[in-house]
Amino acid sequence: MGFQDVGTDAIYLATVWALPVIIAITFHEAAHGFVAHLLGDDTAWRLGRVSFNPLKHVDPFGTIVLPGILLLLRSPFIFGYAKPVPVNFRALRWPRRGMVLVAAAGPAMNIALAVVAALAFHIIGYLPATSEQWLAANLKNALIINVVLAVFNLFPLPPLDGGRILVGILPQAVAAPIARLEPYGLVILIVLFIVLPLLGAELGIDLGVVSHALAISTRAIIQAILHITGNME
Repeated sequence: MGFQDVGTDAIYLATVWALPVIIAITFHEAAHGFVAHLLGDDTAWRLGRVSFNPLKHVDPFGTIVLPGILLLLRSPFIFGYAKPVPVNFRALRWPRRGMVLVAAAGPAMNIALAVVAALAFHIIGYLPATSEQWLAANLKNALIINVVLAVFNLFPLPPLDGGRILVGILPQAVAAPIARLEPYGLVILIVLFIVLPLLGAELGIDLGVVSHALAISTRAIIQAILHITGNME
């Protein structure tokens, strides 16, 4: 295999993975800002964050450096994050209910994108052979990436969307201590999804319970989407 073949393969792999990731993250963040705008807070709208321009949402560390480090370390779980969309929850017409709706908008958008990708499988057979493989790989990865992103973000820990939803629906006395975990959320996630599984592997104990639970949920949702879109017999 020559350098040209290696370069072609690298470009192919980059497009079939990078495009679905960029679209998933961009639409996820734009959905947060759009729903906040609908509910009365125009902070994200004024700052240009209700946009399909991925450069508006990329966080240099969370979107590029962190996933890259985890890949190099062969971490059992790869994750990252985009630049958070600024939302002034006090400006929403119904602050607590609005917080739930704004938080839910991102994962809901990802599930919608996953359904669109699954539906698009039906047009693959009508394309030229040269385009068929590339589009099939993109759609498969889009389905997986969007469901993984939705499920991970619904984990009930601030600053993830699931944590904000939990804070919005629980009584104030219970929600307040959970909300106070937000500054430590990233550290807790790293411990749960990376440190514990790696430690368990060294000790011969399975400590990746949380990762397994998310993986089971992800597979179940993917199977359900494939079923309802007519991709399973």
